[in-house]
Amino acid sequence: MIAGLILAAGESSRMGRDKALLTYHGRTFLETIVVTLRNAGVERIAVVLGHHAEEIRKATKLEGVEVVINPEYRRGQTSSLQAGLRALDSPDLEAVILHLVDHPAVSAATIQELVHSFRRAHSPVVIPTHQGQRGHPVLISRAIFDELLSLIPDEGANTVTREHRASTEFLEVDDPGILLDVDAPETYRQLEGD
Repeated sequence: MIAGLILAAGESSRMGRDKALLTYHGRTFLETIVVTLRNAGVERIAVVLGHHAEEIRKATKLEGVEVVINPEYRRGQTSSLQAGLRALDSPDLEAVILHLVDHPAVSAATIQELVHSFRRAHSPVVIPTHQGQRGHPVLISRAIFDELLSLIPDEGANTVTREHRASTEFLEVDDPGILLDVDAPETYRQLEGD
């Protein structure tokens, strides 16, 4: 089983308001990503919340989504990734699709391509690229979960993924949404003009 793991615990300081609650095509970013994952056939989905967790929970429709609260969210994204991996851990979990809440424009087809690629080659990491540029979400195999769980908070997940670069699959997709990181008002305006 491949699960979806959405990280939405940060303070959105550059944006000035919670990115999870910004809207895209009539839904919040968080709801948009949940729908995209479901449309791609991902049945188990967890979201990690931290900053304004209760407000986000109340303002979004998250039926069937496992909500994980990371009280350590101020320690950075790695702590949220680790909280999500621990919450999702089960014997049948093969990999997670790590989806950041500030990438709402990714297509369900791209998620399906990541899953197909993993099923074919079983690479430890599958990273989508568009016109040669790397983007998100990233598929991470269970084979490297222990390494990710042993990171200290100020080490990024890329500390581990770099170790596996030789066996990482870079998957070219026809989806500019993988590159659109909405983390400031300017990029949000760009998205709204989409």
